[in-house]
Amino acid sequence: MNVSRLAIAGGIAASTVLLFVGPAAAHVSVQPQGEAAKGGYATINFKVPNERDDASTVKLEVNFPTEHPLSSVSPQAVPGWKIKVDKTKLDKPLDVHGKKITEAVSKVTWTSDGSEIAPGYFQQFPLSVGQLPEDADQLVFKALQTYDNKEVVRWIEEPAAGGEEPESPAPVLKLTAASADAHGAAAADDKNAHAHATDDKAAEDTKASAAPASADTSDNTARILGVVGIVVGIAGVAFGVLAGRRRTA
Repeated sequence: MNVSRLAIAGGIAASTVLLFVGPAAAHVSVQPQGEAAKGGYATINFKVPNERDDASTVKLEVNFPTEHPLSSVSPQAVPGWKIKVDKTKLDKPLDVHGKKITEAVSKVTWTSDGSEIAPGYFQQFPLSVGQLPEDADQLVFKALQTYDNKEVVRWIEEPAAGGEEPESPAPVLKLTAASADAHGAAAADDKNAHAHATDDKAAEDTKASAAPASADTSDNTARILGVVGIVVGIAGVAFGVLAGRRRTA
């Protein structure tokens, strides 16, 4: 009996731990598709789970970091959701590919328009962003999640280096080391294409130079055969004349 009571008590304790751990682990997060390299462009997804059993998520607001403004932010259409992109003037213009950028996206808001995130479900909200900073290891996006019962969950706490995860952590995008950009790849492709073109040209030149030699060889062979034919013909005529004389004698 005591063993059974201990087992039941242990089961209740474990269930309680799971109930408390579950919601804490389910929060708004951001992940790149592939990698998010410093100085480059990336497609990122904000993953929004529903933490409530009796309410649905109807709005997500994502605030962009002001210390590292992004000049290019393009949302992907999400069925059943309206998208609003807010921009703000920059105190210091950005120089992107030789062009001065005077404003950057400050916030993107998705609002339910016939759809929502029901209990037990999650939704992803994709964005194409760039140019990512070269002098940062991560970007912190503060987000607000609104439910249809008017509750607002503020995912705005920045994680401390080496510390425990806060109760309402902000989505953090980890940046990877810079790699060869598209221009570098294009240059490499051009170089390879030029090398192939050079090899093809050399092969054509070799064929062209070999062609006259082959033609000369064919002409010489034809001439030799012609001379041999003439000699054989003369010999045949001479043989016929001598044969005729012998018969007459």
